[in-house]
Amino acid sequence: MPDVLVVGGGPVGLAAAIEARLAGLSVTVVEAREGAIDKACGEGLMPGAVPLLARLGVEPRGFALRGVSYQDGQREANHQFVTGSGLGVRRTTLHTALHNRAVELGTDFVYAKVDSITNTADFVEAAGIRAEWMLACDGLHSTVARLAGLHRPAQGSRRRYGLRRHYRVEPWSDLIEVHWNRLGELYVTPTADGMVGVALLASKNTSFEEALAASPALAAKVSDPVTELRGAGPLRQRTTARVKDRVMLVGDASGYVDAITGEGLRLGFDQARAAVAAITSGSDYERDWARITRDFRLLTSGLAFVATTPLHAAVVPLARALPGLYGRAVEQLAR
Repeated sequence: MPDVLVVGGGPVGLAAAIEARLAGLSVTVVEAREGAIDKACGEGLMPGAVPLLARLGVEPRGFALRGVSYQDGQREANHQFVTGSGLGVRRTTLHTALHNRAVELGTDFVYAKVDSITNTADFVEAAGIRAEWMLACDGLHSTVARLAGLHRPAQGSRRRYGLRRHYRVEPWSDLIEVHWNRLGELYVTPTADGMVGVALLASKNTSFEEALAASPALAAKVSDPVTELRGAGPLRQRTTARVKDRVMLVGDASGYVDAITGEGLRLGFDQARAAVAAITSGSDYERDWARITRDFRLLTSGLAFVATTPLHAAVVPLARALPGLYGRAVEQLAR
């Protein structure tokens, strides 16, 4: 019987498995899909995520990101990171690096779908595997969160979705560009293989092509798509708690606000470390989760709200007019 059963073999699940193995725990990862898992995401690791990966022994090949640039077609507001560089990494490249490290450390893998769980005070079981603990890292629409009774339906009509496509073009900047226009926000992230990823955050049924055309300067630079359009959402997900008996929710499965600040993976890696610490030292994961995600929940909720109202047109002008405030907000989320 393994000490830890990780449900979900994406980057956060693999990071959780590595954390557990480094702590001396036996680990089995259950994932329905084999091979490198791709998904719609911005693919930009904020500066705080890079050392978290390094401590796991994972250093994926990527493109150094020096800061953030908000643009609206008329003006731009730039901020250079002061806490170190971020990294633009293809999702599949990151997944492969994490998977290889997990295998190197002796993690077991079972390829199966989890459609039921048994969660007691003494053990937890899923996919025919009984373990001491379960770390649910199965993403935005977490099956485990629902089966454990921890999912809470999101309320409100301003639900947002993400779309992403890659283009063959040499990166023209080492900043993460965020192009604000009337249809949404377009995130441009350089990667290390002569491509840039463009991710759109917008309301449901927003056309990616129309949103890109609404930022003509960007559209003129990205005319050679090389990957299919991928989507994700709705982004906002809520949970009633992060712990129930021997199940802990980690990463997007634990609740999510929006991708507008780009720190989902950093939060997931931090949560994975905290969850394993709760197993090995008895720390309070619920309390640690609240601490880790506090700034993200507050700042992201506010920015996501603004992005869905007429106030969105003021974001770039305000960021340019108040560079100190803009910079502090970026650094708070980048650390």
